[in-house]
Amino acid sequence: MYTLIAAMCIFSLTMSITPGPVNMVILASGAGYGFRRTLPFVSGATIGFILLLIALGLGLMQVVTAYPTFLKYLAIAGSSFIVYVGYKIGTSKPDISIKEGNCPTFRQGFLMQWLNPKAWIACIAGLSMFMDDKLLEPLFLFSALYFVICYLSLAMWAMMGSKAGVLMNTPKRMKAFNMSMGSLLCACAGYLLFDFFHAAI
Repeated sequence: MYTLIAAMCIFSLTMSITPGPVNMVILASGAGYGFRRTLPFVSGATIGFILLLIALGLGLMQVVTAYPTFLKYLAIAGSSFIVYVGYKIGTSKPDISIKEGNCPTFRQGFLMQWLNPKAWIACIAGLSMFMDDKLLEPLFLFSALYFVICYLSLAMWAMMGSKAGVLMNTPKRMKAFNMSMGSLLCACAGYLLFDFFHAAI
């Protein structure tokens, strides 16, 4: 049992803390708006991911398996959405006293996970490793562990962003940072799309 829990924790940490589209948005938000204002997005992304994991575990994965073209459309739609977010970040005004209303929201964090190809792949891979077709306990244990680890990992990215934001004390630096984050996010979306279709060949 302890071995299973350790394996679940290692998998969750590896998938949550490594760079991805959601992490890049959180980093940029933390730098531009601070740690506290980024937490709603962190909460939305975490809850969105866990609900996706549970939905797949309770039967949605069978639908995905039956209709493999669904993942292709998801990869295209998700990558397009990530590019859009990257464009918004990259072209945002370098205003240090930016309004709170422009900060990424809970709903955006939730939606981004459901449109994030990396999130779907992480869920499917994790369920394939730890799911028991006859029991639901492993699914809920995995989901509970993943929730805690995912939230703490994303919050750490928000904290790193807020620390980096201290250095962005001029409009010129903030503009360069926003453009860098936006470009990285677009590149990340392109990589995810390429990787998905390359693996499908």
